Amino acid sequence: MEPVDRHPAQPPDGPWVMAQRWNNLLFAHWRCSIEELRPLIPAPLEIETYEGSAWISVTPFYMSGVRMRAAPPVPTATAFEELNVRTYVTLDGRPGIWFFSLDCASFLAVGGARVGSYLPYFHASMRMTRKDGTFEYDSQRISKDGPPAAFSATYRGVGVPTFAPPGTLEHFLTERYSLYASPDNRRIWRGDIYHARWGLQAAEAQIDTNTMISATGIRAAGGEPLLQFSAFQDVRVWWPVRVR
Repeated sequence: MEPVDRHPAQPPDGPWVMAQRWNNLLFAHWRCSIEELRPLIPAPLEIETYEGSAWISVTPFYMSGVRMRAAPPVPTATAFEELNVRTYVTLDGRPGIWFFSLDCASFLAVGGARVGSYLPYFHASMRMTRKDGTFEYDSQRISKDGPPAAFSATYRGVGVPTFAPPGTLEHFLTERYSLYASPDNRRIWRGDIYHARWGLQAAEAQIDTNTMISATGIRAAGGEPLLQFSAFQDVRVWWPVRVR
């Protein structure tokens, strides 16, 4: 069977509602147990695997240029650190991402995202610094409505950015343009995004602290993670729609 190119040929129908730029992303991916994932994800969503393995990923980055369409930027909510924990699902044949948590340095952005996207955002104390192409990233969750979670790492991209060929694990993990969320494990919402293909580099990382995955109740498989880096991505976001 010919590998499927997951990058959409064109943006979703209708006008986008938000613009964002994602900067200096580290993708750290681990294999994990489907049996541990299943109770944490609403039943209509199918856990998607690659060659029989489920995956969970931790992604720190810096958000900038955040604004609603035809609106000026909002002070304290236009540029900030963000850190996501996610796995990979499908619904009605559409591949997407299920977020276990999205930690964010902007309190205002956390409040707006929870109302507008139904995603599990948490406020965190976060810092990202750059020196000679290497990034130091520290995050400590301070929201009281989520379990304690922290992340600390130093990372950098190596080599030349390339597009992951369809059918590869790298393509499977990154080329996704829908986000699924459920406020009550019954109703399911899908939010669509659009951006260029991911230009990915290999990455080097020293992860000193990572309780982001254990905070979800999941154990990642042992061993070193698969690491990827991307310098930036300009993104457009559409309003979520209810699909169940």
